Amino acid sequence: MVPVLLVLLLVLILFGAGFAVKVLWWIALIVLVVWLLGFLMRGTTRSGGRSRWYRW
Repeated sequence: MVPVLLVLLLVLILFGAGFAVKVLWWIALIVLVVWLLGFLMRGTTRSGGRSRWYRW
């Protein structure tokens, strides 16, 4: 009985890790799209140059 429970526990851990990694990939993709949109849609300054859209 114990080996069966250990195998089920291992399956749950691997499934949870796979789900977390998939969610992290989607979050990274969304952040990349937001960064690219902000980079492409940045405004211009009075002198005609491009302004920074971020504050760091």
